[in-house]
Amino acid sequence: MTRIRAAITGVGGYVPDYVLDNNELSRMVDTSDEWIMQRIGIRERRILRDKGKATSFMGSMAVKELLKKTNTDPQEIQLLICATVTADMHFPATGNLISDKAGLVNAFSFDLGAACSGFIFALETGRRFVESGGYKKVIVVGADMMSAITDYSDRSVCPLFGDGAAAARHDRGPGRDHDSCAGGEHRGGHSGGDGVIRSRRSIGPSWDGEAAAAAGSARVDHATD
Repeated sequence: MTRIRAAITGVGGYVPDYVLDNNELSRMVDTSDEWIMQRIGIRERRILRDKGKATSFMGSMAVKELLKKTNTDPQEIQLLICATVTADMHFPATGNLISDKAGLVNAFSFDLGAACSGFIFALETGRRFVESGGYKKVIVVGADMMSAITDYSDRSVCPLFGDGAAAARHDRGPGRDHDSCAGGEHRGGHSGGDGVIRSRRSIGPSWDGEAAAAAGSARVDHATD
């Protein structure tokens, strides 16, 4: 019997326009570009300053980009999982708000809160839904508006965080044992000519390095020298 395997078939991302660099941050708190770069290595971060917008807005923008890049009808998506610790509100779930804003009228949605590792856990959860056989197309979103909860008087914390969102789509992939998604070996990861990210073998709930690189295209901007 052929085993159903999940594959990441598309990614999308969003970061706000406003850039908070180290020089501006040094005017807000007792720090400097040199201090931050020596200890953290981050030169700038993106901040969502638009009135009335929050995590669900960024998540929906990432989903819309994913749908556009993959030429996907929003009605084809059956499930959306949102990993966040900065929900718009206690309820409804931020995933519900993202689905509504992105037009995913046939998807049910829920949130998953696991802080820094939330996107990885959400990817693994989405993979399990696909490989159960009950779902064909699942979107996983990692989105946070960290500026809403960051203490900008604490120089050991405030340089670390910014705002942004990333989205990845799980589809049913080829049913061979070596085709997996989040459950892959880092050293064995590869990307085929069809754009599907694969790994050499399944070793349980770990994270494929190339999938991380793809999803990382939407992370909050960090500096590169």
